[in-house]
Amino acid sequence: MRFKFLIAAIILFSVVFSSKAQDFRLGKVSIEELNEKVHPKDSSAVAAVLFEKAENRLIYNQGSGFEIELVVKARIKIYKKEGYKWANKAFRYYLVNNMREKISFSEAVTYNLVDGKIEKTKLKNDGEFDEVINKYWGQKKITMPNVKEGSIIEYEYSLHSPNIGNPRDWYFQSDIPVNRSEYINYVPEYFVFNTNVKGFIRPEITVAKSNKMLTINSKERVVSRMGAATTNFNSDNINYIETRTTYLAENMPAIKEEAFVNNVRNYTTSLEQELSMTKFPNAMPKMYSTDWDAVVKTIYEYDDFGPELNKTGYFEDDLKAVIAGLNTQDEKINAILKFVKSTVKWNDYYGYSCNDGVRKAYKDKTGNIAEINLMLTAMLRYAGLNANPVLVSTRSNGISFFPNRTAFNYVIAAIENGNDVILLDASDPFSTPDVLPFRTLNWLGRLIRKDGTSMPVDLMPKKASVELKTMLYSVNDKGEVLGKLRNQKTAHNAMLFRGEIKDIKEDAYLEKLENTNSKIEIKEYSLQNEKDFNLPVIESYSFVGNNLSELIGGKIYINPMLFFARKQNPFKQENREYPVDYGFPFQDKYAINIQIPEGFKVENLPQSITLTMNGDLGVFKYLANLQGNTIQISVSNQINSSIVLSQDYVALKSYYQKMIEKQNEKIVIVKI
Repeated sequence: MRFKFLIAAIILFSVVFSSKAQDFRLGKVSIEELNEKVHPKDSSAVAAVLFEKAENRLIYNQGSGFEIELVVKARIKIYKKEGYKWANKAFRYYLVNNMREKISFSEAVTYNLVDGKIEKTKLKNDGEFDEVINKYWGQKKITMPNVKEGSIIEYEYSLHSPNIGNPRDWYFQSDIPVNRSEYINYVPEYFVFNTNVKGFIRPEITVAKSNKMLTINSKERVVSRMGAATTNFNSDNINYIETRTTYLAENMPAIKEEAFVNNVRNYTTSLEQELSMTKFPNAMPKMYSTDWDAVVKTIYEYDDFGPELNKTGYFEDDLKAVIAGLNTQDEKINAILKFVKSTVKWNDYYGYSCNDGVRKAYKDKTGNIAEINLMLTAMLRYAGLNANPVLVSTRSNGISFFPNRTAFNYVIAAIENGNDVILLDASDPFSTPDVLPFRTLNWLGRLIRKDGTSMPVDLMPKKASVELKTMLYSVNDKGEVLGKLRNQKTAHNAMLFRGEIKDIKEDAYLEKLENTNSKIEIKEYSLQNEKDFNLPVIESYSFVGNNLSELIGGKIYINPMLFFARKQNPFKQENREYPVDYGFPFQDKYAINIQIPEGFKVENLPQSITLTMNGDLGVFKYLANLQGNTIQISVSNQINSSIVLSQDYVALKSYYQKMIEKQNEKIVIVKI
């Protein structure tokens, strides 16, 4: 249900602005533009897109039929040094076989104002780079020359693609202001596309139709009765109607990062397109729109997916030793997951297709996501478990609204056990069953079975990750705090912590911990279950703090949560358009015992309260009790959903504000 609300929140809210007069042609940079020191609507902007224009056409190639030609022109203003990165552009293109794309740059120029005159510096060959990312993708890059604060850059590039089914998405917004963004789509009457405009600001859309003519050249080899061969060349002119759709957005504000956002591109004003039907003359209409079942079935049949999944001969002998004597499902799952993680390391490449194949990955002990997790799935199947791959779109890849093969960029393993599905990913050394790397926690995946059937799989964790801090400390008559702390983390909290400390020496970690926690002095540090990933990770230490209380007029003021009290509300906006995405539900718990010094008594003790947010979406409990010279404080903050929708934002902000105020109430101790 929350997924449906998110989609509704992403799509279409109308705000249209107008921009000042400007020459939107390359080479027409003005002195006024070069003199501009700050963006007129956003003085903090490091750069701005003055204009960009894309024209997307379906053009006829005599040898191969219709292809996409995308031509993009852009002018960008650099205001500050931090904006220099906008002078470096990179664009991907597909490399494989008959779907190979071509991309080229032209008209790349940097403009500066020198002694009141416009100086032009053209891009040279040494500023253009072409690189292969993997066997599927290449990347064309440019680095603009002579860029300074105040520079303006212009460039034009063109993309030719035979993949007419999925034109490139177009983003009208960016993380810098966009003064004007125009996308013009030219579609012959033979093609019908599904279109979707995402975001909270809707571009202005205009549609016009015009008559066009297409010339098709052909040749025919004719052999006469006498055996003489001649070639006849023919040209046919075909008249058709072309639809020109223009999307225009002006004065688009910069997309600002907010706390707990999944992928801001999911909410950025943008255009998606997908070919749904072709209807050529003298032919039956052909439907291209498909469903997720058809998409994943196609992927399963790829040579670098399904067949790789079915290979087993390379690991059988080794795996027999791993699972020997194991009887239960959990024992086998944990043993096989541990074996794959320790045998094959991830090479940091995403994708659901194998690059060099599972055999080579196993031999070389390194592989991409597909090689590692398809191998894991095959091993689980070999051990008699009902295991299947699950296609995933990572958080950085976003959410797709059309069923298509590019919607996914990752694959994990799943075990079906009745109504339960156990999710596994062997690419992260600290993952455990149903505790996936944070990058994969992105709404829904798609499980593919051997028989070609598929089903959606909820990737968002249901079980709360718990962090329990137990503190025992005393306060002396000088306000010095001496105590012991035990911090226990489970599930995703434990996985993230293990990843955080894996490459840090203990001395460096403790120094950081001391500085972060009000410059306490830490002694007797210990860490438990660091490498036993199925158990909570526990750190314990003693500490002394001289900055944890205040002595005023003979009274001691102390925050019972010490350095763990949250100081600022992470939610500062009055309203919020994006959902709040924590990634996983969680519970932060504190069990605190405070020993007050002899000869003192408690003058003020915070009152116990319970806060709830929209039912059980959030629950905060603060319990305080005094027994003799010991104060007992129990604090718990529990968020029961991975995602809080924007409609609940005001309640969430208020909930946090009240919680923070409570966490910062002081205990007051006075002499008897």
